[in-house]
Amino acid sequence: MKKSLVLVGAVALISLFTVAAKKSVVINSASDLEGKKIGVQAGTTGEAFVQDTYTSAKVVSFKTGMDAALDLKNKAIDAVVLDELPAKAIVAKNPKLTILDLDLATEAYAIAIKKGNTELRDSINKTIATMKENGDYEKLVNAFMPADGKITIPANETLTGTKVLKLGTNAAFPPFEYVEGKDIVGFDITMGQKIARDYGAKLEVIDMEFDSLIAALQSGVIDFIAAGMSVTEERKKNVDFSDDYYSSKQVVIVRK
Repeated sequence: MKKSLVLVGAVALISLFTVAAKKSVVINSASDLEGKKIGVQAGTTGEAFVQDTYTSAKVVSFKTGMDAALDLKNKAIDAVVLDELPAKAIVAKNPKLTILDLDLATEAYAIAIKKGNTELRDSINKTIATMKENGDYEKLVNAFMPADGKITIPANETLTGTKVLKLGTNAAFPPFEYVEGKDIVGFDITMGQKIARDYGAKLEVIDMEFDSLIAALQSGVIDFIAAGMSVTEERKKNVDFSDDYYSSKQVVIVRK
């Protein structure tokens, strides 16, 4: 009798594991994200979008998109919602992951400046406009977002100003800002150099957590934020923004 009970128990246990093994997560549309465990980067518009849109989902916040992707690979979460270009950079390094474009939120990137600092804001807007007029903006796009995927980091600007502008960023958001060797590089960093040059200043890049950037700007630790930051009404309450310089969208990273 005991042997039979043991056998029945073993069969039941095997059946349970078999059912669990067959269970898989299927995400083919935006609505499929409901009820799922979704990874996001803390402090980003992707985090706010998922929290506001998918009320039945369990949102897990990470310091970086790559941290979220690693948990996705390990099956600790079901998907990651992130800006398109950083998502592409992550998937390029992780062949077991893929991107779904499910027509989620679109957004515009801009430079954040301390409220009331109209002098710096106007100078930044002039730099952005000049870059678009003289072809520097197109060169920057081609350097960091090339069709063949081979990024070419431009030479640093020669900066000889007597004052220093402090650029706050989160160097985990390629191709806009990331670490290459010992240097922080990226689209925003090169643009920051041009901003400093036109302002008659040298540039100091300060890397910190994304969700600490606005507080650092308000307290004067940094002078402006260049970090692939999207313009939102909530952020406008705390900072001023330059003109838009890039348009992006949210995508979903899933396991293949």
